[in-house]
Amino acid sequence: MSETVCEIADELLLSAGRLRGAINRLRFSPPVTHVYNPLDYAWAPFEFYLRRFATSTKRVVFLGMNPGPFGMVQTGVPFGEVSVVRDWMGIQAKVSPPPRLHPRRPVLGFSCPRSEISGQRLWGLFARRFGSPEAFFKDHLVINYCPLAFLENTGRNRTPDKLPPAERASLFRACDKNLVSVISILKPEWLIGIGDFAFKRALQTSSVKGPQLGQILHPSPASPAANRGWAEIASRQLQELGVWS
Repeated sequence: MSETVCEIADELLLSAGRLRGAINRLRFSPPVTHVYNPLDYAWAPFEFYLRRFATSTKRVVFLGMNPGPFGMVQTGVPFGEVSVVRDWMGIQAKVSPPPRLHPRRPVLGFSCPRSEISGQRLWGLFARRFGSPEAFFKDHLVINYCPLAFLENTGRNRTPDKLPPAERASLFRACDKNLVSVISILKPEWLIGIGDFAFKRALQTSSVKGPQLGQILHPSPASPAANRGWAEIASRQLQELGVWS
């Protein structure tokens, strides 16, 4: 059993390491001025997350887009609201800020005082429904499609879908390859895109045998719909899909 547990986490980490190497070779043009890669500077909590919770195949894998400025950018964990990662998941590890920081977007790790609303909503729903992290992660895992955060000169976040076509193609090629690998390792019944972007990327890798595809509303506060009872909407969507009873 321990060999299987170790093997699954190790395979996921090897795939993440290959993705890290591939995307670190990419270059991005203005208006992107800063690129943060938590797989570099926040590898320790990311590894902690996988070694603690990715210890078995999963029935459901939730797929996010890319790191939020006060979530995975700070903690290395997808949708990684600091209080949730530290207090609910029991994860805290050293985060060494990248050498080139945007002055308006510092990386403070687990000392970050800002809240990641999307992560607060997502993990809050899972905590209320399942109680303990062990109960949730028994059959579920949350991953991000792209591990990079893109910042413009003003500090504004730029999402991967807004990159120039050639840059987007190179990035998506590496991220698609990693997603195929992750799905082959975890063998989920369901791959659920959190928001439209993630669902479309899941569709692009639908040649992977096994998972059924679904989509839930993204919990971003930028979405008016998400600000009107996101947890209830997402729960209903998962129930209608047949993912949750």
